[in-house]
Amino acid sequence: MRQIVLDTETTGLSAENGDRIVEIGCVELVGRKLTGNNRHFYLNPERDSHEDALKVHGISNEFLKDKPKFSALADELLDYLQGAEIIIHNAPFDVSFLDKELELIGRKPIRQCVDKVTDSLMMAKEMFPGKRNSLNALCDRLDVDNSGRTLHGALLDAELLADVYINLTRGQNSLMMDVGDTSHHGDATPLIDLSTFELPLLAANDQEIADHEKLLADIDKTSKGKTVWRVVAAELSATLIKKMV
Repeated sequence: MRQIVLDTETTGLSAENGDRIVEIGCVELVGRKLTGNNRHFYLNPERDSHEDALKVHGISNEFLKDKPKFSALADELLDYLQGAEIIIHNAPFDVSFLDKELELIGRKPIRQCVDKVTDSLMMAKEMFPGKRNSLNALCDRLDVDNSGRTLHGALLDAELLADVYINLTRGQNSLMMDVGDTSHHGDATPLIDLSTFELPLLAANDQEIADHEKLLADIDKTSKGKTVWRVVAAELSATLIKKMV
């Protein structure tokens, strides 16, 4: 699966009110691994950035004057994004700017070019409800090094978000594991499919059962008889008895 982590910097907060994109950064993932096939563009927005925006990204109006306009880079960008899943932090914001830039040159919205758009901010809010879920906050929470992020930059932020996304979605999707290190030979790392093995089922011994019961008793005491394990077991027993009667 091909995924593109994307970020933009803009002249302000509202594409509908005339703000434009000044920078686009894209980082490619294939099979959840960084490929190095990234894209980075500075754009001439044909207008000055708001003072508050300059404080965020630090990209001066003078620096952007000789940069290409979006229309000159649109084909390269769309070819690169074609058919991929796009991952954006606070996707509605970036998508609104991309769509406005495409609209201005008579092109279709970005969602008609890509496979789908995933909002990593929404994912983070579901995983960490009630907590701060800015990119910096997630980097701190998920142990992603963001020490080089003094200002917002589209490519740096996309690289950080790629690490954050991998950590947000970390999990064992299948019984496969990497073995050995064949990198010195230039070969792909071999995979062992553990689903082909018969894994033994080991029953708890008497001591382990006694330790488990002691632990449940301690939890019972602390929770005043609301131990989930015991509640579920009681419900299952009641269901089985009803079926047998």
